[in-house]
Amino acid sequence: MNYQVKAFDELTTKEFYLLIKERIAVFVVEQKCPYQEVDEIDPEALHTFLTDDQGNIVAYTRIYKQEDAVHFGRVLVAKGHRKSGLGKEIVQKTLEVIEQKYPTASIIIGAQDYLRSFYESFGFQAISDVYLEDDIPHIDMKK
Repeated sequence: MNYQVKAFDELTTKEFYLLIKERIAVFVVEQKCPYQEVDEIDPEALHTFLTDDQGNIVAYTRIYKQEDAVHFGRVLVAKGHRKSGLGKEIVQKTLEVIEQKYPTASIIIGAQDYLRSFYESFGFQAISDVYLEDDIPHIDMKK
């Protein structure tokens, strides 16, 4: 696996296409959430991703700073690579990038509630009640 971190302007057209294709497959099609997947955060975000030997996106996150906190989201593992530990790997690598780039910033995420214990294993704690986002239960968490 090859791990990369790139600003929007550093992504090749092919890389951006592959990232968006995988994000739409997971967040729009698989989760049945029709919403604007490509948004105003993408040009400002750091895009982190793991690729296989053929260059396919197998895991992805994006990191962005807003006000006094750093956020990461759009966490995904491609369907054919789930239950292989790549979720833990991409989140751990994302946290390492954040700690290097923003060492004193708080990290706040909006996590799907069923993944609460997964994120707690990285030191996150719930800071909100459960709420619906695109009809999926979410919770805000902070580290």
